[in-house]
Amino acid sequence: MLAAGVGGQSERLAGRRRKMAVESRVTQEEIKKEPEKPIDREKTCPLLLRVFTTNNGRHHRMDEFSRGNVPSSELQIYTWMDATLKELTSLVKEVYPEARKKGTHFNFAIVFTDPKRPGYRVKEIGSTMSGRKGTDDSMTLQSQKFQIGDYLDIAITPPNRAPPTSGRMRPY
Repeated sequence: MLAAGVGGQSERLAGRRRKMAVESRVTQEEIKKEPEKPIDREKTCPLLLRVFTTNNGRHHRMDEFSRGNVPSSELQIYTWMDATLKELTSLVKEVYPEARKKGTHFNFAIVFTDPKRPGYRVKEIGSTMSGRKGTDDSMTLQSQKFQIGDYLDIAITPPNRAPPTSGRMRPY
């Protein structure tokens, strides 16, 4: 009788060990990946996205966002959290005809308040190019942890001054 009790206990421990081994195989990347919930654009109210652009290939300086000020090159776009960088690129090109030229480079960054100290921080999130497909085209605001109230800063570089493509873009 005692042997059966010990045997049963060891089987339960072995079962726990197996269970723990299965649980430990989950990687940190899998934990971080949250499936994006599809947004029904017919039923979901859009958000106001405040976009600031430059045409010199550089993002705005963070001090330009200080003390309630913002850069003067503001676009206001009503969109949803599932908006892709390619979709946002096409909206910017509607406003800036010179950005429609093939090879124009769009570098996106989120500008957000820093909870640890006063001021803003910037996080580059991806880039697109007019007339070319790229790996960042389908990236969404939601996938980059954009929060309502953050700004989007887009550094636009004309094709004749475009940075190297680093193999991420390919022609249509």
